[in-house]
Amino acid sequence: MSESLRTAHTFELGPAELLEVRTLLTDAFHGGFSDDDWDHSLGGIHALVHEDGELVAHGSVIQRRVIHDHRSLRIGYIEAVAVRADRRRRGLGGLVMETLERVIDGAYEFGALSASDDGAELYRARGWRLWEGPIAAQGLGRVIPLPDEEDSTYVRPAASRPLPAPGRKLIFDWRDGDVL
Repeated sequence: MSESLRTAHTFELGPAELLEVRTLLTDAFHGGFSDDDWDHSLGGIHALVHEDGELVAHGSVIQRRVIHDHRSLRIGYIEAVAVRADRRRRGLGGLVMETLERVIDGAYEFGALSASDDGAELYRARGWRLWEGPIAAQGLGRVIPLPDEEDSTYVRPAASRPLPAPGRKLIFDWRDGDVL
């Protein structure tokens, strides 16, 4: 099989390619990939792996703002990491993550993501650590605690930058689908 990796900003992906990505994500998440999830994955850098011309793996990193210790930090947030079911356990998820981690290293204070139970093993193996503090989102007019995210939010320092002090709250920017 001939494998190729391509990185592209969302604006470089045409309608047919975006549909191919969306289809992969819908299939990989067994229909549990919502319109809000799709929207969250757009506007950043995508890593796309093709084998013999077919899309078999994807992930994106987008910019988000996080308030930590009264500072607003620009972070790289990983979204929409998926590998086609018949191509899993062959290193393609790691290839996607390696590519997205290079983007984080070059452009952001640190990386963050929300892991599914299935994906957490990949992230831990790559050095991502579960955040050891409260998670919240800036809602419309107030900070909204997100206790359900506290056991699935992972962080990774960018190259040569330390992680923020653990144990303190991370307040993520508001976006549709995250808070009511």
